[in-house]
Amino acid sequence: MKFIQTAAELRSALAQTTPTRACSCALGACPGWESLAEYRWETGQMTQVATLCDPALEEATLEEKHPQGTRYDAPDAPVAIQFFPYNRSDVWHCSRCNRHLLRYTEFGGYNVDPRVRALDPAKIID
Repeated sequence: MKFIQTAAELRSALAQTTPTRACSCALGACPGWESLAEYRWETGQMTQVATLCDPALEEATLEEKHPQGTRYDAPDAPVAIQFFPYNRSDVWHCSRCNRHLLRYTEFGGYNVDPRVRALDPAKIID
C-alpha cells in the first residue's frame, strides 16, 4: 500500500483522477467526519489506494490541527495529514462517483466507530 507522507503528495495523487460525478451511494455527501455503519460502506465499488498511517510509528499523535479554530468533525476543518485523525486514515476511491474518501476507525472505550470523510483537495494543508 502506498504511504503518502506530505500534503503535496496527497494533492498530486488526487490530481491524477477525473472530476467526481454525482453519487447516490449509501455514504452520502460526508463533507466532514461521519460515523459509518458497515452496511453503508459500498465494498464492491471501493478500492483502497493509499494510507496516511506512518508504518514507522508505533503510535501516531492524537494532536489535531485547526488553524482557523474549526472542530474535528466540521466540514471546513483542514485535512492535515500528519495530525489526528488523518494520520490514522486510509485513502479510498469510489468507482461509482470517482470521489476519494478518507476512512479510519475511532476506538473509544467500549465503542468502535468507523468514520469516513470525502476528501476535498482544497482543504489539504501542511
